[in-house]
Amino acid sequence: MHLNKQTVLFLDGQWIQAKDARTDLFSQTLHYGNGVFEGLRAYKTPTGITIFKAHQHFERFLSSAHKMLMNCQYSANELVDLSYELLERNQMNDAYIRPLLFNGPELSLNPANKSHLMLTAWEWGSNSVNEPFDVMISSYQKPQPKSLPVDAKVVGHYTNSILASTEARSNGYDEALLLDSRGFIAEGPAANFFFEKNDVLFTPSIGHILPGITRSTIIDLAIEAGYEVIEKAVSVGDVLEADSAFFTSTSTEITGIKSINKKTLPLKWEDSIGYSLFLMYRQKVMNNDCKVYALV
Repeated sequence: MHLNKQTVLFLDGQWIQAKDARTDLFSQTLHYGNGVFEGLRAYKTPTGITIFKAHQHFERFLSSAHKMLMNCQYSANELVDLSYELLERNQMNDAYIRPLLFNGPELSLNPANKSHLMLTAWEWGSNSVNEPFDVMISSYQKPQPKSLPVDAKVVGHYTNSILASTEARSNGYDEALLLDSRGFIAEGPAANFFFEKNDVLFTPSIGHILPGITRSTIIDLAIEAGYEVIEKAVSVGDVLEADSAFFTSTSTEITGIKSINKKTLPLKWEDSIGYSLFLMYRQKVMNNDCKVYALV
């Protein structure tokens, strides 16, 4: 899925074959998880290939790096340009782009002297639609925000996500929904969470979640469409009494939720606010005003 013999990636200022890429086995990121990454989607639109909200993603990437005491020598604009070149070199249209900033050799608990940038991408169809999920409220919690920056997209944070997703799937569910350290609903392992009740849209407030770029887009679209959106501390009781619910993320866009802890949500996905926003979001990504390049 992620590479083939022809895959080209960007590593520390050079374009190389993915099969030739190497890293140091004493990397601080490998040993301790101190690295940052992003995930961006590229879409084949009527006017060309566009990377949705590329600048916002790379601004968050650089912010995450700063919070983890890492240095990146590239600006957001330069990273956007490199990402479009990455797509061109790999002749990709609909794709997922993965920037990774990882540290060099450093086995102490001090910031590493050098960080390395990799950009890679793989094909990701734009027409895939997920079936609504059966969701389990996880026994794992999201990290406490005073222990680490929960608003940064950090490599090591995702051990928590792996455990939560694996637990849910081993129990017959499609995905997990995690609580924060206070016992309120936080987010999915790699997605933000929304629910609908009495024609009002609710989502956990920032502070204990990763404030997703897709999440922000959905809030804007909902307000534009005339829906009321409330950000608040969300209890388990709130979501178990929801009319409908959904996850948002860059990779999977918007995915409906049909049940939580085996309690079926009463509103059909196709009749929900979330489904309407899904349709609006698809129109948004196909008509985005970011930089585009000609179809390959």
